[in-house]
Amino acid sequence: MKRLVTFVLAIVFGASLAMAQEKTVDGPVITFEESSKDFGDITQGDKVENVFKFENTGNAPLIISNVAATCGCTVPSWPKEPIAPGKKGEIKVSFNSAGKMGKQNSVVRIYSNATEPIEKVSMISNVLPKSTR
Repeated sequence: MKRLVTFVLAIVFGASLAMAQEKTVDGPVITFEESSKDFGDITQGDKVENVFKFENTGNAPLIISNVAATCGCTVPSWPKEPIAPGKKGEIKVSFNSAGKMGKQNSVVRIYSNATEPIEKVSMISNVLPKSTR
C-alpha cells in the first residue's frame, strides 16, 4: 500500500512539474494547417494555386506586414487587417509555371509581429514540357 501511495504521489508531482515548465507564449502565434503543398507533375504553362490556412494561437492580435515570394512566378495575397487571438486567416498563393522546367519549390516568406517573426510556406511541383501534339 505504501508503494502505491508513493507511486501516485510521484506521478502527481511529475505532472505538476511538467505543467509548470510549459512555456507560455506572450504575443501572437501563427499556426498553419499545412506549410507545404506538393502539386506533383504539372505541364509547363499551368497555373496552380493553394490557400494556406492559419490560426492565431497566441494571445495578441496578429499583424502580417508583408508576404514575399522567391520569384515573380509566385504571387501571394494575404489579410491586411489584424487577426484576433483564436481567429483564422488565409494566405492565397498562385504559381505560374510558364518558362519553368523540372522540380520547382516556390517559397513564400510571411513577415509578421508573431513570436516567430518570419514563417515560410512552399508550393512544390515538377514542371513537365508541353506536349508537341
